[in-house]
Amino acid sequence: MEPEAPLINFRLDPRTGVAPYRQLVDQVRQAVSLALLRTGDRLPSVREVVTQITINPNTVHRAYRELEHEGVVEGRPGLGTFVVASSPHLASEDRETLIAGLRDWVDRARSAGLDADGIVALVSAVMVSEEPIIR
Repeated sequence: MEPEAPLINFRLDPRTGVAPYRQLVDQVRQAVSLALLRTGDRLPSVREVVTQITINPNTVHRAYRELEHEGVVEGRPGLGTFVVASSPHLASEDRETLIAGLRDWVDRARSAGLDADGIVALVSAVMVSEEPIIR
């Protein structure tokens, strides 16, 4: 019997300047908010994460503790770490449609001259304000 593929494949980007444990926390939060991880799903064990990416086991422990403190996951001794908080279900067709639309928008933003930081800043500004951000 083959082992199950992990529900999340972590990745680290040293260019971001974001601490590795924070990158793991953010990736789990994002997967939960997109309903890619749901209540009851098991996160990869620390050993599995260390095998998947080159990272210190203490860093993975720190990320999992942070997620536990936030109420996103819970550790179950001898069983692993499980998602306990999840977002409303988003149908995969809806998710794919949204992703395709977002990719088109990002392409248009890049064509208009925005770099990654500009795109993130624009999205962030729109998310926190109902007022037009550019007059």
